[in-house]
Amino acid sequence: MNSVVSPDKPVRDYSKQLDALQNGCFSDPFSFLGLHLSTAQEYELRAYMPGAKSVSVEIAGTSQPLKRYLNSDLFLLTTTASLLTHQNKFTITYSKSKQIKHDVYRFGCHLDEQALYLFNEGTLEHAYRHLGAHFITHEGIEGVRFSVWAPNAQSVSVIGDFNCWNRCEHFMRFHPASGIWELFIPELSADQCYKYSITDAYGNNQDKADPFAFKMQQAPSTASVLQPLIEHKPLTKQQQAARAKRNHVSAPVSIYEVHLGSWKRRAEQGNRYLTYRELADDLLPYVKDMGFTHLQLMPISEYPFDGSWGYQPVGLFSPSSRFGSFEDFVYFTERCHDADLGLLIDWVPGHFPSDPHGLHKFDGTHLYEHADMRQGFHPDWNTYIYNYDRPEVKSFLLANAIYWLKEFKIDGLRVDAVASMLYLDYSRKDGEWVANQYGGRENLGAIDCLQQVNKRCYGTDASIMMVAEESTAWPGVTNSVDNNGLGFGFKWNMGWMNDSLSYMSRDPLYRQHHHHEMTFSMAYAYSENYILPLSHDEVVHGKGSLLSKMPGDDWQQFANLRAYFAFMYAHPGKKLLFMGSELASRQEWDHNQGLDWDLLEHASHNGIQCTVKRLNKLYTSTPALYECDHTPAGFQWIDCNNASQSLFSFARFGKESKELLIVISHLTPQVYHQYRMGVPKAGVYEVVLNTDDEPLFGSGIKVVGSKQQLVQTQPTPSHGFEHSIVISIPPLATLYLHWITG
Repeated sequence: MNSVVSPDKPVRDYSKQLDALQNGCFSDPFSFLGLHLSTAQEYELRAYMPGAKSVSVEIAGTSQPLKRYLNSDLFLLTTTASLLTHQNKFTITYSKSKQIKHDVYRFGCHLDEQALYLFNEGTLEHAYRHLGAHFITHEGIEGVRFSVWAPNAQSVSVIGDFNCWNRCEHFMRFHPASGIWELFIPELSADQCYKYSITDAYGNNQDKADPFAFKMQQAPSTASVLQPLIEHKPLTKQQQAARAKRNHVSAPVSIYEVHLGSWKRRAEQGNRYLTYRELADDLLPYVKDMGFTHLQLMPISEYPFDGSWGYQPVGLFSPSSRFGSFEDFVYFTERCHDADLGLLIDWVPGHFPSDPHGLHKFDGTHLYEHADMRQGFHPDWNTYIYNYDRPEVKSFLLANAIYWLKEFKIDGLRVDAVASMLYLDYSRKDGEWVANQYGGRENLGAIDCLQQVNKRCYGTDASIMMVAEESTAWPGVTNSVDNNGLGFGFKWNMGWMNDSLSYMSRDPLYRQHHHHEMTFSMAYAYSENYILPLSHDEVVHGKGSLLSKMPGDDWQQFANLRAYFAFMYAHPGKKLLFMGSELASRQEWDHNQGLDWDLLEHASHNGIQCTVKRLNKLYTSTPALYECDHTPAGFQWIDCNNASQSLFSFARFGKESKELLIVISHLTPQVYHQYRMGVPKAGVYEVVLNTDDEPLFGSGIKVVGSKQQLVQTQPTPSHGFEHSIVISIPPLATLYLHWITG
C-alpha cells in the first residue's frame, strides 16, 4: 500500500505564487493550487487557506496533516496521486471554528465551449444559463458554478459570506479565448451573498455584483444573492391561445401602467411596500375589475436608487427584492396568467448607472459601455451607454430580453428611451458626437441590436408584444426586420400625446385657434402600430396631474378629463393609462407615497373612475373601436373642421359592416340642441356613452329625448352624407352612438 511521503524535503521557492495569493491577484490559480506532479513519482497537494491554524486531508481513512509553507497560509502535502480521490475533503481549523471543505481546484471546467463561442459572436440568447451563478451537480458533487466575463482583468475571485469576503480564497480560472472566468464551489446554499473581486487591467481592486445574478440585495446593500433558477409553470394551451389573441394588432389593448412601490403602501406598517404576493391579491383583481387587458410594470430589474423609478438598473436579471423574493415574483406572474391578464414590463437597454458595484469599467476598461464618452456617456441622465457594437454586449442584452419572456412567461417588453439609442447625436450639440462610418447620425450598432432582440424574441414566441417608446419620426419602428424595420410590434404615439395634452390644457375660448392639434395625428395614424400613452412621464417633474392640466373651474376640469379620456379611447391606437389617472389625482405622482384612494369618496373623482371603467368595457366589447386600428378602413371623419365650436366627429368601423360607432367630442362649455350631424349609415343609433351623464358627475344633458337613448336617422343630407341625425350636444363631453339596426 502506498504511504504518504514525508514533506521534510528542501523547501521549494514559491515566493512569487505566495505573493500573488497574499495580494489577491492570481491569474492562473489552477496551475498552482490543488494536486500537481512534483517529481516523476510524487505529487504535491497545495491549499491556500487564509487564517487557518491547521489543515488536514483524509486519505484512505486516515487524517493527514498538510505542512504550513514557511509562515504563510499556504499548506502543502507530498503524496501519490492514487491516495487522493474526489471524495477527499480538507479539514480546516481556525482559531474559533472548524470547517470541512472540498478542494475547489480539483474540479474540471463545466463551461460549454459552443455557448462561449456564441456569446463572443453576439448571438447567445440563453447566456444567462451559462454565465452567472448556477446550482449544478459537477463530477458527482452539488455546488455552484460561477462564471463572469472580464477579459481584461488580471485576476478574479469569488467572495461572499461563505468565505468571509476574502478575495484570497476562491480565485477563478481564466479562459483567454472567451474572456470568461469560472469556478465551481461545492456545497453552497441559496440566499448566500456574493460578489466578484476583480483585480482590473491596471492592478486596482474592485468588488462587482454579478451582471447575471438572479437576485440582489436591496439597497443600500449591493451584493448579489445565490438564487436557483425556478422552472415556471408552463402556460396551458388555453393560456397560450388567450395570450396570442390579446396581444394581436387587431385586439383591444388597454394597459394600466403601475409603479409597484407607490400604487398602494401599508401606512399602518411604516408606509412599507406591498409584496408581490400582496399585489397579486390586491392589484390584479382591481385591474381586472377596471376592465384593463394588460398590466405594465415600470422597471422591476433591481435598481439602487428609489428616485430612478427603476430606469437606472444594476441587476438586469434580478426582480427587485423591494417587493419580496424571486419565488414571490414567480407567483405574481403566474397569477397574471391565471387571471388572463397580459403582463408587460419596462426594459431599459439604453443606459446604466455609474454605481461602483455595477457594469461601469467592469474589469477596469470600458467593457460594457463605449470607451468614447461622446458615444458612451448620456448627458441627460449622467449614465453610461452600452457599446452596441460589441458582440458580448449584444449577447448580454439579448439574453436579458429572452430571460424575462421565457423564464417568467411575460407577455412582452416595453423598451424605454429607444430614440436615445437610435441617434448618435441624441441630446448632444455639434462637436459632442461622432458620426457613423457613413457620416450619418444613426447608431448602427444599436439598430442592429434592437432588430436582433425583436427578431429573436418574436422567434421564441410569436404571441408576445414588443413595444417601443420612440419619440421621433424614425421610419418603420413596427415594420418587420425583413422589411428594413426595427421589428417592434407596437410604438408609443408620443406625437398624439403631446398635441392632445397641449390642446386640452388650453382655455376653451382659445381652443378654436388650435383645433388641428386634435386632428393632426390622423395624418400619420397608420404609419405604425400605435399605442396612445398617458404615462407616468406626464404627471411628474412639475407637470402636475392630468386633472390639474385641465382648464376651468372644478366641475369643468373633471368634465374636460372625462371627455378627453373618451376621445382617447375612440381614437385609433391601443390605450395606456398611468395608475392614479382613473382617480383624477389632484397632485402629481409621488413615488414615495401610495395613491390617494380616499379621493373616491367624492362623486367627482368617483365619476372619473366610473368613466374609465365604462370606457374599458365599451372598448373591449366594441370591435369598431379596435379591430381596424392599423388600417384606414377603420376610421372616417364626419367633421374635422368645426373649430368655431371645438367639435370633432368621426366614425369607427369594425371588420363586419354591422360594427359602426359614431364619436362626437365637444370641448367647450356650451350646449347645442337640435344639432344635425351626417352619418355614414341609415338606421337606429343607440347612445352608449355620454360623459356628461349625472352618475359620472356630469350635468345630465340628454343627447336624445327618448328614454332608451335611441335616435333614428333622417334622409336629410349633412356633412357629405345622405342621412343625418338630430341630437343635443352636452358641454365638455364625448358621445358614443352605436349603430344597432338599419
